[in-house]
Amino acid sequence: MPFSMRMRLSLMMFLEYFIWGAWYVTLGTWLGQQLHFSGEQIGVAAGTTALGAAISPFLVGLMADELFANQRLLAALHGIGGVLLWFASTQKAFGPMYAVLLIYSLCYMPTMALTNALAFRQMKDPKQDFGSIRVLGTAGWIVAGLLIGFLRVEPTAIPIRIAGAASLLMAIYSLTLPHTPPLRSAHGFKLSNIFPPEAFTLFKDRNFSIFVLASFLICIPLQFYYTFTNPFLNEIGMQNAAGKMTMGQMSELLFMVTLPWFFRRVGVKYTLMLGMFAWVVRYICFGTGNTGSLLPLLYLGIVLHGICYDFFFVTGQVYVDQKAPPALRAVAQGLIYFITYGIGMFVGSWICGGIVDRYAKSLVSGGVVHDWRSIWMVPAIASAVVLLFFWVGFRREERPPQQPTPVAEATVSR
Repeated sequence: MPFSMRMRLSLMMFLEYFIWGAWYVTLGTWLGQQLHFSGEQIGVAAGTTALGAAISPFLVGLMADELFANQRLLAALHGIGGVLLWFASTQKAFGPMYAVLLIYSLCYMPTMALTNALAFRQMKDPKQDFGSIRVLGTAGWIVAGLLIGFLRVEPTAIPIRIAGAASLLMAIYSLTLPHTPPLRSAHGFKLSNIFPPEAFTLFKDRNFSIFVLASFLICIPLQFYYTFTNPFLNEIGMQNAAGKMTMGQMSELLFMVTLPWFFRRVGVKYTLMLGMFAWVVRYICFGTGNTGSLLPLLYLGIVLHGICYDFFFVTGQVYVDQKAPPALRAVAQGLIYFITYGIGMFVGSWICGGIVDRYAKSLVSGGVVHDWRSIWMVPAIASAVVLLFFWVGFRREERPPQQPTPVAEATVSR
């Protein structure tokens, strides 16, 4: 691949994930501390991305495949998204805020698949080229967190405005990307084109069904981390929490390198179990750590995100790629994404907000404090239950999965 094209695609990935990292991490802190939304409202607001992940990729994918050039669709979605984010930053009431964030998520979530698709179209050897380009997306998320932490604006509307400005910049930049026209003529929307009946034959395999159910269940406690880690760290007094949370993304890059070794030595079952066990340990660290003598536990909980994400989700994507026939691999990955980051995290967004409210206490001064130890024990126990279920139900498979494919690498972002 020419160096100039590599740089263009790398910048595209950087901006794509800088946008998400700039507003999503600190959303709960802003909604809770400045707008005084309840835990349930914060959870539901964060869950708009799950609805976006569940609904919009199908419709937008149809438009990209049959109707509009990829780069123009990217420009339109990010342009609309930038305006919506800026408008969201001016809202004070929950109803309008939720509506704007939901519409924004319906615009943004499919752009991750669109950027991947555009990049693949420009590559002669995706296995060789994609990973080094996609890693700039993770770098964008990290830079966004470091910037927000450096500016010390976590409980304000400034992060979402920075994301809005970056989204408008991405819209303009998208128009400079290589022309990527649709590959097929229009056939219209059919549910069978999204989830062919053949894809559901995969569920006849006991291990595959256990894996899918465990993936759905583990996404419920996962939402506790995404929605309430930053509010938690800010409430207990950690300085530059957003910047320090980027250690989780840094660890993703580190532990990704170790995955092939674990595949060979322990197999897919125990690699997945290590990922789930790390979730249990992470939440226990959050529940017992503090900003004093037990500060290292908080850092450990953050750094464990690399194991939590890579060892379960990336390993899971490799497992799906191994189990599905070649003609159904893309469909199977989409189905898993719909079940986990769509339905699973949507359910988790409702549950985590209610749990946070249950352990909230109003102060005479008008503020709210939380019993975070009790809150974090809920996802810790839930993760342990899922781990036990998976351990009992999933039978070890002797044939190790292949090394991570570009599809798996494409998801490393959080």
